[in-house]
Amino acid sequence: MKTVIVRKIERAKQETVRLLGELGVATLHEAQGRNGLMQPYMRPIYPGARLAATAVTVYCQAGDNLMIHAAMEVVERGDALVVVTSSESTHGMFGELLAESCLAHGVPGLVIDAGVRDISELTALQFPVWSKAISAQGTAKAGAGSVNVPVVCAGALVHPGDVVVGDQDGIVVVPRLRADEVAALGCQRREKEEKTRQYLRSGELGLDLYGLRTRLAELGVEYVDSERSV
Repeated sequence: MKTVIVRKIERAKQETVRLLGELGVATLHEAQGRNGLMQPYMRPIYPGARLAATAVTVYCQAGDNLMIHAAMEVVERGDALVVVTSSESTHGMFGELLAESCLAHGVPGLVIDAGVRDISELTALQFPVWSKAISAQGTAKAGAGSVNVPVVCAGALVHPGDVVVGDQDGIVVVPRLRADEVAALGCQRREKEEKTRQYLRSGELGLDLYGLRTRLAELGVEYVDSERSV
């Protein structure tokens, strides 16, 4: 594979990115047809971490973070780094010093299908990270990779400029070309969920609200008065 650093990419609009971040991972995943969710092993390193940003993708050799350093030259404010490796890796490829560099360049967070280190320091900085592992295992800076090419991160396809949204539910990817559409669908879903919440708070059963009694009957489920009737 040719190794390249793409300097210029198209990005989703920042106002759309902010709205997607407000809607959250679970709502967006449902709004876009249950697509774009990364594997559940991608966890935030501290409670309450949130992220909504455009993706600068980074393809690294396993155990080598050279291309993360290279990516810092082409990021813009509001970009998050989405890092993958050539083969499975749990090396601690990102730590406090890279986080300081990210903050200086307006990078609001990191999504990495590998390991991170310096968790206490990253938490103190309130720098949001979603990772596969936490490890103090060091890395090299010797292997060629790419920046701003399509990657698959924890099972989800990410193109440069797509929107990545993270919270305690994980990470979801919203394609740049669908960002406005998904934001609108997410708002509709949020309004619908608020109405549903009010019904459930009033004591109405989900069986009636969602019309599930018919489904039970279709599946042959019967009501009986006691276990002795079974």
